[in-house]
Formats: sequence, structure tokens, C-alpha cells
Amino acid sequence: MTISPFAPKNFPALPPIAGFDMAVAKAGIRYKGRTDLWVLRGAPGTQIAGVFTKSSMPGAPVTWSRRALLAPDDRKSARLIVVNSGNANVFTGEAGDKAAQLTADVAQRVYGADSAAVILASTGVIGEQLDVAKIVRAMPDMAANMSDDLWEESARAIMTTDTYAKGVSVTTQIGGVDVTINGIAKGSGMIAPDMATMLVFIATDANISQAVLQAMLAGFNELTFNAITVDSDCSTSDMVILAASGAADHPIISDPQHPALDDFKTALLKVMLNLSHQVIKDGEGATKFISVNVSGALNDDSAKAVAMSIANSPLVKTAISGEDANWGRIVMAIGKSGEPADPNKLTVSLGPLVIARRGQPVKSYKETDGAAYMKRDNLEINVDLGLGTGVFTAWTCDLTHRYIDINADYRS
Repeated sequence: MTISPFAPKNFPALPPIAGFDMAVAKAGIRYKGRTDLWVLRGAPGTQIAGVFTKSSMPGAPVTWSRRALLAPDDRKSARLIVVNSGNANVFTGEAGDKAAQLTADVAQRVYGADSAAVILASTGVIGEQLDVAKIVRAMPDMAANMSDDLWEESARAIMTTDTYAKGVSVTTQIGGVDVTINGIAKGSGMIAPDMATMLVFIATDANISQAVLQAMLAGFNELTFNAITVDSDCSTSDMVILAASGAADHPIISDPQHPALDDFKTALLKVMLNLSHQVIKDGEGATKFISVNVSGALNDDSAKAVAMSIANSPLVKTAISGEDANWGRIVMAIGKSGEPADPNKLTVSLGPLVIARRGQPVKSYKETDGAAYMKRDNLEINVDLGLGTGVFTAWTCDLTHRYIDINADYRS
């Protein structure tokens, strides 16, 4: 396996978080000798929020987990998250629904969790029946070997085509009390807004109501995981889950505008940005990390549409792979977005290099400068539409032949 050039040398330190423990297993779901099953247990009273793929073909775990978020909170049972990799329980019909039900039922029997409130996630090959018996066999041993310090192992257990495990931890305060936020993610291909073939799990010991967690997660999701794209393909399986054990010694926060949440919001956004960027940096075959900054649009929604049109363009992404400063492709992508744009008001820049202003090439721009800039690993495309105050930033990667190799051989 070719490791992403952006892969960190070491997995970051993720400390234990009060109220959570976990276990991993080599269940043999698709590959032998590889961890492919993860259980995260939250103490009774743990609050969980989630956002999910908007695909019209969601997998059974997504459908199940959407309902699980609405289950009554008895505050007496452990909250459980069960994740398998290797084989996605997607497009598997009635058998897939039964596999989800059985997994949750076993979680209730083995862990004492309320089956209706268990969060399920699944990633891997689509359309092949999940051998749920392997999950059922593994869970009792997992329950006997729970630990509060297995974050790196957990991040590895949920990987598919990822080339490195992704994690981040931030410490902040609520009302003068220290709280910790840990996050892990998997994702490398089939990454596009409306989530992706991406699973993200964030845990904190903060004492925050479910409604407030949901509001924060949904809002920040639009600026992070719904602002990235590897290949424009929206998956059937993605979800971002935020769980709060409430173990921190501060009064519960039930108001999303409570000033005591300010630092926590900053920290949560930092965690989500970090993980979303790691997903792009591990994009299948990626060699470049690209920020697409659009300003001057009529509104933020229009700016997002333009930014994503650029970020999703195969022509833009292949030019960047070839280190070709072909700004005409950027203009093309702006035009195909369908959003209001006036060539006579448009400014296009590559990083600090202004290439075109008000519809005309800048005379001082030199192709040699553009070529030199394109050799960088981290690139910025800046577009000012000159029409209004709308802004948005999207993140993407280049499109290389390695992406084709990975996906052509995915089931081989």
C-alpha cells in the first residue's frame, strides 16, 4: 500500500475520556488478521447526536441509527456504538435489516445496552451480505476486554482504503472545568458533500444536552465534512456521531447560546476541521491538498456551489496533479456551477499569485511563477466573484492515476 504523503509519523495522543471505554476485534469480516470491529461504550446518561448521508440508498445501519437517536433516553442503560469495516451492510435487503437488528440485540444482551438506542455503522464493499454471525461471535470477548485507552486501535479498526489512522484530541473548558474532545475518522474515497464513505466518531466528557449537541454538530458539519470532496461521490454509509458522557463536573448545558459553550464550540470546530482535512489528505491517490476559497458571491450558498464546482472538477484536479497552472479550467468550473458570475468582475488567484482580474489576464503574472507554485503540496485557489458578500471554503485533493488503480481493483 502506498501511504499518503500527508500521513503523520505517529498517531496523535488521545487520552482516556471519563465515561467511555472500548474494544476492538479481528472478526474476519473480509480480511484475516485485521481488526475490523469496534465497540464504544458510553456510561448511562451519555447523550448522542448524529448527522447522516443524504443518499437515497442508505445502508441498514444508517436507517437504524437515525431511529436510534430518537429512542427514549432511560439514563440507566449504557449507550453503545458498534462499527464494522470490510463489508458495508448496504443494499442487502431484508437480510441487512435483520443483521442490524441482531447486532443491536446482541449488544443489549452482552452489554446491557438498550437495543433501540444502539448506534450502528458499517463500511466496506456494497451489495454483499454481511456475515453478522462473525460480529455476534466476537462481541462477548470484546465485552470482557474493554479499555478506556484504545483510540489508535479503534481508528485502525474502522479503516478500509485509508492509508493511515486518523485521530485528534483537544482540551478546553466549560465554566472553568476542563473537558476533553477526542475524534477518530475513516475516509479516503467516495468522499463528497452530504457526507461520504466516511465514518466519524467524536467523544467528550462534557455535560451537554442532546438537543444542544445536535445543533452544534449539524451547524459545524456544514463547514467541515460537508465542505470536502475527493471524487464527488456521495456514499450510502456515512455518518458523524458526537457523544457526550456528562462526566465532567459542570452543570448541564441546555442552551445552545450559553456563553459557557463558547470555548467548547471553538474546540469542537477545530476537531471537526482537523478530521475533515485528514480525510482529504488521505484521499485515494492524493498528492496535493487544495483549499478553494470563494468570496464576493451573492450569498454563502452561491459561494459554496461555486467552490464545490471547482473542487469537484476532474479537469481542475488533473491539472493540479500534473502541476499545470491551467487557470482556464477554474474559470470553466465557475461557469458550469450555474451560479451568478460576471467575467468582468471576476478575480482568480493561485495562492498569492493574481492571474486574472476583471475578466482579463494580469500582465505581471508569469507562467513560470504559476508552475513553481503548483509544485507545493498545499495549494490555494482563490476566486472573488465581485458580486456580493457571500463566502465559502471547500477542500479537495488532486486526481491521480493512483485513484483509478485503487478503485479498479477494490473488490479484486
